[in-house]
Amino acid sequence: MPASDHEPQRLEKLWAEYGSFLDSWDDLTLARWMAQTLSQLNGRIWRQSHPLIGSYRLAAVAAHQRGLKLYRVASIPHDYTQAECCGAPLLPFITRDVVEDGVICLHCNSKALEFESLPAELQASLRSWTSRYDPVHAVAHWTEEQKRRSDYDQAYNHAAGQAEDLLNELAQEILPDFLDHYPALIWEDHDTCLDVQPDDLLSEPSPDET
Repeated sequence: MPASDHEPQRLEKLWAEYGSFLDSWDDLTLARWMAQTLSQLNGRIWRQSHPLIGSYRLAAVAAHQRGLKLYRVASIPHDYTQAECCGAPLLPFITRDVVEDGVICLHCNSKALEFESLPAELQASLRSWTSRYDPVHAVAHWTEEQKRRSDYDQAYNHAAGQAEDLLNELAQEILPDFLDHYPALIWEDHDTCLDVQPDDLLSEPSPDET
């Protein structure tokens, strides 16, 4: 089995193992924990790789699989609206493909918001950023013919450095504006195609964290 086919299956099994502790939680316990966690997430931009987001995502998947309607079981912080895709609290997840894929729902992993439904100023900022990021990311998917025409290792390493800068720019200069419209936000803090990992995107602490 090719590594590209095998790896997603291994990760899926690993996450299933991580989330197995939730099997012993009844619906009320699960819903209350999620509601309390949403309160803690409020007012900040969170990395996808943050342990608290990982824990919440496991709980969100479990709740979705159970068909649990959180608003009927627990008191959800009033800042959160219901996602049209599954009725769960809207916790927007922004990926580098947001212009094409829209905003992703962390609970059901489907499209929570069409890109065109975002406020106009957010659309403009994201379109501009994506127009610069897409050509950088594309280096990871060059054809063999493209690779033969240049020093691919050098081009790949240069693209990885550019991706780090652009992802940091996204998190620090563009995504904070989302908090004017949504209570919290999660962003994709890696690019595996260019081997950019979360620890490559370390940023200076914000004033409220010092």
